[in-house]
Amino acid sequence: MMEKTFDPQAVEGRISAAWREADAFKAGRPDRAEAEPFAIVIPPPNVTGALHMGHALNTTLQDILARFERMRGKDVLWQPGTDHAGIATQMVVERQLMERQEPGRREMGREKFLERVWAWKAESGGAIVNQLQRLGASCDWSRERFTMDEGLSRAVVKVFVQLYREGLIYKDKRLVNWDPKLLTAISDLEVVQVETKGHLWHFKYPVVDDAGAETGEFVIVATTRPETMLGDAAVAVNPADERYFHLRGKRVRLPLVGRLIPIVEDEYSDPEKGTGAVKITPAHDFNDFEVGRRHGLPLINIFDAEAKLTLIGNEPFRAGAEPIEGLDGLHGASRENARKQIVELMEERGLLDQIEPHPHMVPHGDRSGSIIEPWLTDQWYVNAAVLAQPALDAVRSGKASFIPKNWEKTYFDWLENIQPWCISRQLWWGHQIPAWYGPDGKVFVEATEAEAAAAARAHYGEPTALARDPDVLDTWFSSALWPFSTLGWPDETTELKRYYPTNVLVTGFDIIFFWVARMMMMGLHFMGEIPFHDIYIHALVRDEKGAKMSKSKGNVIDPLSLIEQYGADSLRFTLAAMAAQGRDIKLSTQRVEGYRNFATKIWNAARFAEINGCVRVTGFDPRGVSITLNAWIIGEAAKAVAEVTGAIKTYRFNDAANAAYRFVWNIFCDWHLELAKPLLQGEDGPAKDETRATTAFVLDEITKLLHPFMPFLTEELWAIKATEDSPRASLLALTAWPRLEGLENAAAESEIGWVVELISEVRSVRSEMNVPAGALIPLVLVNADTDVGSRAKNWDETLRRLARLSDISFAAEAPEKSVQLVVRGAVAALPLQGVIDFDAEKTRLAKEIGKLAADARKIEAKLGNADFVAKAPEEVVEENRERLDEARARAAKLEAALKRLG
Repeated sequence: MMEKTFDPQAVEGRISAAWREADAFKAGRPDRAEAEPFAIVIPPPNVTGALHMGHALNTTLQDILARFERMRGKDVLWQPGTDHAGIATQMVVERQLMERQEPGRREMGREKFLERVWAWKAESGGAIVNQLQRLGASCDWSRERFTMDEGLSRAVVKVFVQLYREGLIYKDKRLVNWDPKLLTAISDLEVVQVETKGHLWHFKYPVVDDAGAETGEFVIVATTRPETMLGDAAVAVNPADERYFHLRGKRVRLPLVGRLIPIVEDEYSDPEKGTGAVKITPAHDFNDFEVGRRHGLPLINIFDAEAKLTLIGNEPFRAGAEPIEGLDGLHGASRENARKQIVELMEERGLLDQIEPHPHMVPHGDRSGSIIEPWLTDQWYVNAAVLAQPALDAVRSGKASFIPKNWEKTYFDWLENIQPWCISRQLWWGHQIPAWYGPDGKVFVEATEAEAAAAARAHYGEPTALARDPDVLDTWFSSALWPFSTLGWPDETTELKRYYPTNVLVTGFDIIFFWVARMMMMGLHFMGEIPFHDIYIHALVRDEKGAKMSKSKGNVIDPLSLIEQYGADSLRFTLAAMAAQGRDIKLSTQRVEGYRNFATKIWNAARFAEINGCVRVTGFDPRGVSITLNAWIIGEAAKAVAEVTGAIKTYRFNDAANAAYRFVWNIFCDWHLELAKPLLQGEDGPAKDETRATTAFVLDEITKLLHPFMPFLTEELWAIKATEDSPRASLLALTAWPRLEGLENAAAESEIGWVVELISEVRSVRSEMNVPAGALIPLVLVNADTDVGSRAKNWDETLRRLARLSDISFAAEAPEKSVQLVVRGAVAALPLQGVIDFDAEKTRLAKEIGKLAADARKIEAKLGNADFVAKAPEEVVEENRERLDEARARAAKLEAALKRLG
């Protein structure tokens, strides 16, 4: 006997263990040796990570695909693993050392520190893997990889060495995002732009003549960062700006520093902004760096690694400079102190024109919280422009496709304008760069230290001491190899031949540049083939009002607490049902609770079936049923299977989930079980037996259909519904996907569909017209043909019971004071004289329609106001759009009701 309620907490761990014991998710199972492969790689979460709602969505969608294709008979490899996450992991361990008042990493030394990181990783790193399993992820956990395990590290070294030898990796002095607190370059992804209330300082730069004497004229430039002026190399004006035609080829004297710098003409300067003249500091601004390259300007770095002014002994700064007395006193000043003092010095000299408030975006390190400095430093780079070309061609030619397609533009825009990729990081945790330096700075890039020593001996003619490059590689370098390194590359493994390229990548839009494009570049370069055919980009999970979740707002929803409260199935189904392509998910606990009620509905339906003797019958043939109701529900199941199959295959997860929901709740539970009650609870005989067997069969198909979405509930029901006479051949996870093609029955659908729609329409009228719930009302079928007449007689008792009718009669014309319905071409009338007050109902409906129209006009006016749409929070605008849609839909419904009253 089934338990009265489904308890996810009692079931999920047991089901997970059963899957593990059966190796249900293992790729390359002997019974699938000849099957078509289906491969998907998990975006490796950080080893430091904890399951957040983005992971929950991403994992749910991948799991739906993996379970669906496994049930369709394919040999599925869903490759799991975690990322070493350089900075994030190093920070966790450094913070731990600090909290325990132990020596820091520099006191400890590299070797000992890395031992501690590995120990932490073994002890508590990778907790996220357990959390993914709690969500039901059906990865092949026996193949779990880590971006710094031995095999993947070998792949990283091979790629680095090969790209270096091909001239595609090189060392260069360029600007990077420098974190002065962590003392490392960081990627754009790790930079957060923070709106800051700042100022715009307008400075006067004196124009000089050819001999270097000041002419008395000034060029006024504006800056948000006065401290960087010490590194100015030019002033730029637009070549079309007539105000500066007379200054072509002229120079200005850089205040405080005395350096003479040119006025250059460059399109970068916008004549519409400020004075149209901008200071150019190539060593401290990414845009200025490009201007500097175009005009051959010197790179004058005025900061050290901690973003303190470095003036004494700074040759590029000293070149051509005649600094004011005391300027060297700023040496070692922080950016903030330098700014304050420079503004004072400019004001003392009458060179401060004005100061105005200026809110602007300031880059911060997402982990350290410090202001990022564009800093000139030697780093290792990949010539990404060369690698980008095949990656562009792959998507342009349709070999690889983005879903939704609009993300292709983002991909193209980035790859077409790609910059050199800075791959070195000044950290200890990560893949150490395989480069060794001789005493004269000569670099030897080799796979091992022994090979580097041999190369040095050949170069110098004798054994020579080498120093290894201390830097490590950007985390994204190793994860760019993920689709093939996880399959054993650089060895030519059987897995590599079988599962590469993978079928689909499921990921978020925020890493199209950092991960998707780079996997495409590396896959094409090293494997000669794209790493995946389809790239499904999912949207964000926001809060119920549409606001982005953030700790500072306090609106973060924890998926693990939802799993604890409502079960993994309810959360998974919620995410799938809301995952419309290109549309963010507005998640609320009420939604998850609603789908928990769906799980309860399924469980109750299974209990109802059990109580009514609906047991699986071995050899049941759905094509052999003779009762119309049974032929109808099997036909509806066939339609649902086709709809869900088609939607999953085209990544329309919400359509798939909603089609399954509609069939299970609205059709099977609400209608089939209700309409079948008289048969199930009637006399024994062939009709009862067939209806029981059909109901049990359809329940089985429902568990299969829902399994990709709700794996725990369905696996439990699958086991419960087995009998001694009809045992299960395998776990549901390994059972074949439903095959119900050709079972749609038009005649059965015509009859049962008419019954269902007639009852629904009558119920709708009762609700709209305020017919008292207890009142039985008559139904008149107007000018009915023989089919309608026979259906009405066959289903007389059911129609009267479910639509709360006093009687059903036939007439050539509709009676007076009746509400008319048209159901599949047949006219039905409900004489409501004496049941409702027609005039009062007309007035009520008209008044409500008028109120809805007024509400709609107000919202339309608000949404038509460009200022409101631009300034109001995104979630408020979206809420107004939804309210407008609701008002219009409700008004349309009431207008139809008013029309019925005549």
